[in-house]
Amino acid sequence: MRPVNFIADNDVTLLHTGTDFFPALIGAIDAAQYEVYFETYIFAGDDTGLSVQAALIRAAQRGVQVRMITDWWGTGRRQVNSMHAQLVAQGVEHRMFNPWFLRGVTRTHRKICVVDRNVAYVGGININDDMFCDYDHSKALSAPRWDFAVQVRGPLVADIQLEAVTQWRRLGKLSIIKRIGLYRDMRKVEKIAAAHAVQAGFVVRDNLRNRHTIQRAYLQALGQARKSVLLANPYFAPSRKLRRALTSAAERGVEVVLLIGVGEIWLQDAVAHSFYPKLLAAGVKVVEYHKTQLHAKVAVIDDDWATVGSSNVDGLSLFLNQEANVVIKDAVFAQTLRQRIETAIADGKVITYDDFAHVGHVKRIGYEIAFVFYKLLMRVFAVGKYA
Repeated sequence: MRPVNFIADNDVTLLHTGTDFFPALIGAIDAAQYEVYFETYIFAGDDTGLSVQAALIRAAQRGVQVRMITDWWGTGRRQVNSMHAQLVAQGVEHRMFNPWFLRGVTRTHRKICVVDRNVAYVGGININDDMFCDYDHSKALSAPRWDFAVQVRGPLVADIQLEAVTQWRRLGKLSIIKRIGLYRDMRKVEKIAAAHAVQAGFVVRDNLRNRHTIQRAYLQALGQARKSVLLANPYFAPSRKLRRALTSAAERGVEVVLLIGVGEIWLQDAVAHSFYPKLLAAGVKVVEYHKTQLHAKVAVIDDDWATVGSSNVDGLSLFLNQEANVVIKDAVFAQTLRQRIETAIADGKVITYDDFAHVGHVKRIGYEIAFVFYKLLMRVFAVGKYA
């Protein structure tokens, strides 16, 4: 199993919700001197989106090379076309990811920004208002969307920069020979973990050489867990391997707590519910979060392993879409994120095994049917990888 390539001497700052993220992001773009690479799934036309768009345009107008990728499906055809015209007219280089599904069903679900090869942002936060649902921009939330990103400075930025540049080139017009050359360039990034200071690694999922990288990072950390696992995710539909890793950790005495976002998509909730009985029987603690929209994809394992990124623990993220996570080996960072997750757990609803004793047979069958349907869809779209 290929491990995460940890690099030492990084400064990694946790950013909680748009309150932390957007001022930092816009500040970095406004300070850019020569280069910005930017990629996101959703870029809304609300006040938040307009403020980030304005910062990118300001950078381009003062001579900074700004290269921007937005997902055609996630952002929406009308919005992305309107943005494209405005951005290009103001000097921003803009590319849409997979318009009209011409390259299959894969989407870029990543949220990445690299400025001047000096600072990078990676996480789960889209470019949209915290107080409105990301799937329905007219639906107000009762509290800011619960989500995270990280700000990275240090040697790891070079890895993030390489991936951003590679993605930009992939979407351009490249011959077969140049694409092979790009693949070879990606293979050159192999770092050896240092034995001191803060360590962090950048892991991506794509349909080339990184098809299973993010899942493997989780599996390795779960297999080595000795004390605790805190995992928060909005779309919980892990593969059999990942489910087994969670239950195995719980069965050997590790405290395993899952914080799951619910109430967004009925099918997704039903699929998650189909896993509850076995998880609970193995000793996994399941907590549902209802306070607001949970969009974070984060985890803390033991005292010093943590991850923040765009990858959900479901078939789409682990086997189909393009994703990006940062994995951090640092006790202080892990403790900071742990406190955030524990606060959210306190706001959630604990699900007990007895709760399912009162679920009727019709609902239980419905959960199982939902999972079978979901598994069939994932096997078709992910070419049999999901199980």
